[in-house]
Amino acid sequence: MSTRKLRLGAFLPGAGQHFAAWRHPHSHTGGILDIEYYKNLARTAERGLFDAFFLADGLAVNFGGDINTGSASDKAAVFEPVTLFAALSQVTKNLGFIATDSTTYETPYILARKFASLDHISHGRAGWNVVTSIGDAVARNFGLDKQPTPKERYDRAHEFVALVKKLWDSWEDDAFVRDKTSGRYFDPGKVHAANQDGKHFRVAGPLNIARPPQGHPVIVQAGQSDDGRELAAETAEVIFTAWQSLEDAQAFYRDVKGRLGKYGRSPDSLRIMPGVSPYIGRTEQEARAKQRALHDLIAPEAGLALVSGLLGVDSHYLSKFNLDGPLPELPPTEGMTSRQDLLVGIARKNDLTIRQLYEWVASGRGHWTIVGTPAQIVDKLQEWFENGAADGFNVLPPLLPDGLNDFVDLVIPELQRRGLFRTAYEGSTLRENLGLLRPGNQFSKLAA
Repeated sequence: MSTRKLRLGAFLPGAGQHFAAWRHPHSHTGGILDIEYYKNLARTAERGLFDAFFLADGLAVNFGGDINTGSASDKAAVFEPVTLFAALSQVTKNLGFIATDSTTYETPYILARKFASLDHISHGRAGWNVVTSIGDAVARNFGLDKQPTPKERYDRAHEFVALVKKLWDSWEDDAFVRDKTSGRYFDPGKVHAANQDGKHFRVAGPLNIARPPQGHPVIVQAGQSDDGRELAAETAEVIFTAWQSLEDAQAFYRDVKGRLGKYGRSPDSLRIMPGVSPYIGRTEQEARAKQRALHDLIAPEAGLALVSGLLGVDSHYLSKFNLDGPLPELPPTEGMTSRQDLLVGIARKNDLTIRQLYEWVASGRGHWTIVGTPAQIVDKLQEWFENGAADGFNVLPPLLPDGLNDFVDLVIPELQRRGLFRTAYEGSTLRENLGLLRPGNQFSKLAA
């Protein structure tokens, strides 16, 4: 019986993680803009004792491939996550809410106020997934012709996160006296201006909202590049990451945890939670049938557009070849060469046809995919958890709401039976449930 408990995030995008989930008969038509649909997902995640409901977000329309295929994904038009989570916090009591927001296109003052507000509204259940936002399509929505370089984005991000934390600390925890008799509303000695005059930002402060209940909303990060790992080591308290093998996940875990010391942090101050997309059946055959049913809904032109975008080739290039034949030699890419090398390597190693490769991509969109019974799935999760690869997992159900219901009703009880997961929430805030300390106010420390 394990005394260390794993952590679970619920990544619940649209109709599900699978590329064709929106076409499944069980998906909720129009669900991505139906608040009642999201309320039900949040209630189910809380019933399963998940730590948090996580949503990625982008700042440009995402068609999931070539716009000309007419195969726009269910993620093309979605709720802004902080707004959505403010509403969902009112129908839950313990579930945390981790919203994605950009350090490249947002401003620190507005972001700090927005997440502090969510933390107050939810009584301490907010988290910020820090992203630097890639893509020229996003840049063009903010008056730029092309995106900043990775170095520029990450340089800005380091200063941005530090400034947001300073703004969250504008008011000490006991700054607001609210003494009706004396007429003294707050103690002026316990309010602090940021007075930031840095390379990227000039912000006076203080923030015009009290310090968040958690001190700081939980800081989450998802970068896997060296720049991303360094930003996470300095700032993150949770990392969402994507790996396909135990060995690669272990190497990442060791590397990032090993960087914490230079920032005066302990390994226990950071939770590393790889993404996993589980196909769950009462038998392995049933689980594989569920995956096959989703694969069969992938329109070939959409599958080709999806994988072509990741391979960095024109969407019509692969259409000239037999879908059930091997992946051909590819022209050089102007995009992410590492992504092309990864996918080509997977196709060659496993003798995947073009169709099988786009099915593999569509299944988990780059995240670890497990197909099997609850016991088989927990066997894999337990192996990673107990062998230095993960502190928990970000669960990405392939189809919603079915996949979330399957995980809560079938996998959670097996995790609990093995002593790997909680049977009740430990606290009322996201920090408490993740086992993270509440940060002190940096101005109070200086004064002391």
